[in-house]
Amino acid sequence: MSFHDDLLAQTSAERDALVSIPLIQAALAGGITREDYVAFLTQAYHHVRHTVPLLMACGARLPSRLEWLRTAIGEYIEEEMGHQEWVLDDIAACGADRRQAEASTPSLATELMVSYAYDTIHRGNPVGFFGMVLVLEGTSVALATRAADTLQASLGLPRNAFGYLLSHGDLDIEHVGFFKRLMDRLDDAGDRAAVVHAARRFYVLYGDIFRTLRSSGVRLAEAA
Repeated sequence: MSFHDDLLAQTSAERDALVSIPLIQAALAGGITREDYVAFLTQAYHHVRHTVPLLMACGARLPSRLEWLRTAIGEYIEEEMGHQEWVLDDIAACGADRRQAEASTPSLATELMVSYAYDTIHRGNPVGFFGMVLVLEGTSVALATRAADTLQASLGLPRNAFGYLLSHGDLDIEHVGFFKRLMDRLDDAGDRAAVVHAARRFYVLYGDIFRTLRSSGVRLAEAA
C-alpha cells in the first residue's frame, strides 16, 4: 500500500465524521440559506488568505533532504496565489458586502485552525502541514462541485457566485493527483507520522468551522 493510500485509510473515521456534519449534509441537499453560504465563504476567506504564507513558512522550515518537496511547494504557491480574491468575488456575487467580509474577524474555529497550521510548521515537523492540504483539498474535491450545483439551484444564485467551490471541486482533481505523488515520495517514518497526526487534527478543526457556522463561531456543547 502506498503512503497516500495508507494516509486515507488511517484518517477515514475523521473524514467520515466531517462529511456527516449536519450543515454539510444540508448543503449537499440544498437545505441551507444564502446567509449560511455567505458565512461559509467569509470563513473560507479567512483561512484561504493564509494558504500562501503557510506554504512559504513550510518551505522555509524543510530540511535539505526534502529539497524536492520545497520545489513542489513553489508550484503550490504559484497555483494558490490570489485565491482569497476569488472568495471575495463570490461573496459579492451573492449580493453581500465584499469589504465587510474582508474586514470581519474570523470565527474562533477558523482562527484556531489557522493557528494550529502555523504551530505545526514552527513547533513540530513542517511536513505535517500537508495534513491540512489533504483535509482541505480532499474534502473540496469530494464535495465542492456537488454542493455548488445543488446550492445554485436551491438559492437561485448566479454561477459566478460559486467560483471558489468550482475551482476546488472536480476541476482540482489534477491537484490531488499531484498531492498523491508527493505523499508517496515521503519515505521517512517521522514525516509520514506527522502528516497522519496533523490530518486527524485538521479534520476536527475544519469540521468545527461548520459545526459553529450558525452561531458566529461560538463553540457549541453538542458534537456534530
